[in-house]
Amino acid sequence: MTAEGVEEAMISKAEAKELINDLFEEEALVIGGLVAVYEMDDDLVWRLVKNLDVIRGKILRRLEDKVPADGDEPPPRRPNLKPHPAIEDFLRSLRKA
Repeated sequence: MTAEGVEEAMISKAEAKELINDLFEEEALVIGGLVAVYEMDDDLVWRLVKNLDVIRGKILRRLEDKVPADGDEPPPRRPNLKPHPAIEDFLRSLRKA
């Protein structure tokens, strides 16, 4: 892909924020649907949504703090946490698509 092609694929911060907010809205609707159908502990739902909001805030802050990388900086380390089997299955299905 040429540099021109890369430039065409880039989106603005405002567009990225909108996509992030849309994604989290869809996640909240999925959780809301599950809560409506299945009996779930109220505290669990509050904690889950609070954690989603914290994650969303971190992502938006990272987007704001993002500066063009010069390639010298190593990527940030991620904790080595084993995801739930349902999450692994979902990620596998995404990768196959």
